This record gives sequence, structure tokens and C-alpha cells, in this order.
Amino acid sequence: QLRLVESGGGLVQPGGSLNLSCVASGFVFSNYDMSWIRRAPGKGPEWVSGINAGGYRTYYADSVKGRFTISRDNGKSMVYLQMNSLKPEDTALYSCAPRTRGTTITDLDDYESEFWGQGTQVTVSA
Repeated sequence: QLRLVESGGGLVQPGGSLNLSCVASGFVFSNYDMSWIRRAPGKGPEWVSGINAGGYRTYYADSVKGRFTISRDNGKSMVYLQMNSLKPEDTALYSCAPRTRGTTITDLDDYESEFWGQGTQVTVSA
């Protein structure tokens, strides 16, 4: 049974920082590219950041590049998202997900939604 449990979200002021964590089980974590995907009310899901299975290549959406950093620890089956300089438009439910289709880490369509975690809420507001 695949399980992904996110934590670390919360309410933060613009310009603040949060570090999100995701712990995975039920599959061979080190064999899968992983990404963070966010969902905001009234918007479709947005691919945010990804990291390859080995942890040596990282990718970012233009909207977060330079502010967010993705990392992983395969020994702990965990993936992280360090978020700095947060903006109100970053407000969303953040889920982690394994790439289960295709070949492209940056392609949202390569992540089947049934395998996304439930997510952790990030709210950026003054």
C-alpha cells in the first residue's frame, strides 16, 4: 500500500520560510523520481519542483525558481521542499508524488493523481 505523508505546512507571513517534509512507504522509494505538486482553490494543480531518483538532478517551475529547494534522503524515504521568500500566491495544498507515467519529471501528466499524498496546507498572508 503506497503511502505518502506530508508535514510542515502552516501560516506564514510574506517573505517567510517553511520546510515541507514527505515520508514515503509501500514502494521502492529510491527507484522513483519525486515531485511536489500544489493545488489552490479555483486553480488546477501546478507542478512545483522535482528531483530525480538518485537525488542529483533538480527541477523547478519558473514561479518558484530561486526561492524553493527540493532535496531527498533515500535512506529515510523522504523528500523535502525548503521554501523561502514566500508570497501570497504560494498559498496552496502541497502534495508529494512519485512519477508513475512517462519519462518527464517536469510534466504534471506523468503523475497519476491517485498516488499523490493528501498534502499539507501552506498559507502565506499578512
